[in-house]
Amino acid sequence: MTRKYFGTDGIRGKVGVTPITPDFVMRLGYAAGLVLTKMKQPESGRSTVLIGKDTRISGYMLEAALEAGFAAAGVDVMLAGPVPTPAIAYLTRALRLSAGVVISASHNPFDDNGIKFFSAQGTKLPDSVELEIEARLEQPMECVTSEKLGKARRLDDAQGRYIEFCKSSFPNELDLHGMKIVVDCAHGAAYHIAPHVLHELGAEVVAIGNQPNGLNINDKVGATAPAALALAVVEHQADLGIALDGDADRLIMVDASGRIYNGDELLYLMVQDRLVQGGVSGVVGTLMTNMALEVAFEELGIPFARAKVGDRYVLELMRERGWILGGEGSGHLLCLDKHSTGDGIISALQVLSALRRQNKTLPEFFNSIAMFPQVLVNVRVAAGVDWTKNAAMVAEKLSIEAELGRDGRVLIRASGTEPLIRVMVEARKQEVAQQMAQRLAAHLKA
Repeated sequence: MTRKYFGTDGIRGKVGVTPITPDFVMRLGYAAGLVLTKMKQPESGRSTVLIGKDTRISGYMLEAALEAGFAAAGVDVMLAGPVPTPAIAYLTRALRLSAGVVISASHNPFDDNGIKFFSAQGTKLPDSVELEIEARLEQPMECVTSEKLGKARRLDDAQGRYIEFCKSSFPNELDLHGMKIVVDCAHGAAYHIAPHVLHELGAEVVAIGNQPNGLNINDKVGATAPAALALAVVEHQADLGIALDGDADRLIMVDASGRIYNGDELLYLMVQDRLVQGGVSGVVGTLMTNMALEVAFEELGIPFARAKVGDRYVLELMRERGWILGGEGSGHLLCLDKHSTGDGIISALQVLSALRRQNKTLPEFFNSIAMFPQVLVNVRVAAGVDWTKNAAMVAEKLSIEAELGRDGRVLIRASGTEPLIRVMVEARKQEVAQQMAQRLAAHLKA
């Protein structure tokens, strides 16, 4: 079945436009309340869900709508206020609640928002449960009798609980004393958390993107705009920089020279550190993961598998294989022995612990690997065009793959949101990747 509302990361869209409207979100709360609490019904008979949000101004409106929907379903609500998405995953599990809900559009601009859910185990919902919620949305919204209505209360210590959880993922025998770190919180959900975590572990912290006003989340700051962090690191003569996105589940880092490291590179660093500690059973990337990692892992004898783009699919494949490390270039990184979901702060602490344990800088970890240049060409096509029926393009793809051999890769896929075909070519040389991507794109433009 095709999902009507849920995308790869919950339900997301422009505020005020269906489905991100108060009436829809209230109905969503009601439908989700019925479905999710059926998955874990406590002995008391009353289910409780935890709601968190990022710093968007629309969060207040959507929080109230969700709360009303859950109450109508007879579900109690705990309100955590602005906290990172992975904090809700952790707190839902730690407090033995029925489910967690996050109001956030992640790295999108402030006038977007969204709703995503976590199970009682702190994991994102499988497609089957999202489909069940969608099916319930098609039915009329009702209301339990007055004596069964849900109640709401604040979880006042959500911030402190999560700070301690993050710190617990950093080795007890290590600290960050002597390190100067710039952290960019994207004016988002980690603005009052990430600087405290790093400071309490001993670092000298310079915080930027930590003045949210409801309208400036992800605005020229954060993991999707790391140039601001690179400038700040050089300006403050810091050892490195950490950039999170609006809901703090992505991580991008910067070294002392201002060089930016994406999720693929940070995943490679974490794998290298785990090898020193005792071994890696396997690693999951995505269709977009740089081929340099695949080649490097093969040389190291580490199994590597690609999932569809999206951290939910990375997580599904990791669980299927029983592996604990995975991620994607956008900065979603997963360490399942540390957390049940991707977490920007905890991922940063894994990188920092590797630097401390091996007494290396970020550049020193990458002496033995060079990322393959990637060229991405987006070609606008008529709606519904299937590139696999273009015989000339299919033949060209096969020809280019034969030319590249183990020195590159081709990926062609349709956009899930626009009438675009995305043509990506990797090669050891930039000019080769550029030329081959244009050769492929020419068959779509013809």
